[in-house]
Amino acid sequence: MASQNAESQFQDFLPTMAHKLGGDGLIGELCNGFDLLVDGDKGVITFDSLKRNSAVLGLQDLRDEDLLSMLKEGDFDGDGALNQMEFCVLMFRLSPELMEESYQCLDDALEHEFQH
Repeated sequence: MASQNAESQFQDFLPTMAHKLGGDGLIGELCNGFDLLVDGDKGVITFDSLKRNSAVLGLQDLRDEDLLSMLKEGDFDGDGALNQMEFCVLMFRLSPELMEESYQCLDDALEHEFQH
């Protein structure tokens, strides 16, 4: 129940950050977020480091199952943890508005390329 409450209160600030910071600034902030959650010894976000540091991001109410699900969603190489690239990709994927803008930019770029 706590996870549903946390989800219903989620507000996606990633698009606003992208507009204010630009691409490089946004990536820098995502890297800072990664650094907040990373296991310092392993250099990746593990279940234990996510659980330990999730309160920093206001995620203290998430259940273990929710945290595991988040890790699995972004774990492209199947090692049970998130490296910096996996984390950044996951953050983009979790932002519907930013993903839509990304698709539109890709469409515009492809259209421009094929016209020339």
